[in-house]
Amino acid sequence: MSFTEQIKKAGLTENEAKVYEALLELGARPAGSLSRKTGLHRRAIYDVTDRLIKKGLIGYIVENGTKLFSASNPKRFIEILDEERGQIQSVLPNMIEIFNSAKEKQKEDTQFFKGKEGLKSVFEDQLAEGKEILILGGSPMAYEILEYYFVWFDKKRAKQKIKTKIIFDEKLKEKRLSIPLAEIRYLPEKYSSPLAINIYGDKVAIILWSKENPFVIVIKNKDISEGYRKHFEMMWKMSKDN
Repeated sequence: MSFTEQIKKAGLTENEAKVYEALLELGARPAGSLSRKTGLHRRAIYDVTDRLIKKGLIGYIVENGTKLFSASNPKRFIEILDEERGQIQSVLPNMIEIFNSAKEKQKEDTQFFKGKEGLKSVFEDQLAEGKEILILGGSPMAYEILEYYFVWFDKKRAKQKIKTKIIFDEKLKEKRLSIPLAEIRYLPEKYSSPLAINIYGDKVAIILWSKENPFVIVIKNKDISEGYRKHFEMMWKMSKDN
């Protein structure tokens, strides 16, 4: 992954990331230099620098009538996250109250999630549920789509003392994954599938690990989750341990 791609993950657009990276490398530079370095038109440079100045990620000085832009300390990204976190925390209690009220009215429901952020929402729901997670059909594709996310997820899960049982695709055996609070078994490669099923509490998450269009269906229903749980236990007995 390029440095620009990594910066984009901090919440910048592609052009903002290009300009910020250029200023980190070059130091104080005028718009013309940034245009040549990034390949962006001068007008686009001014639009991007205006946005970055508002975010506090760059500043400028005027020297001999020329505006020179320079990158702020990268620690500013942490400050931005803290500011955003503070804003969210101020409204979070009311959001949770509304969410819980709606859930109480709707004891049984089905939800659909798409994309990487949708996948993350479902895994974070598993942490919020706080109960043992059963995973049937752990796919290698999961670790390609959410390459770094599962390190964070497993640390958080272990901290909450949430246990998990996983029946992995046999292809993952060679990775020798170290997963805390986990019992792991493997299914023969002939049963390999991009489809996985996560069972937690009264919910079942059916996940399609597709690189182009990953999506999840989450069903909240006690009878359905119990049915899948029994199916998992049957597959657990059939699968191989380490």
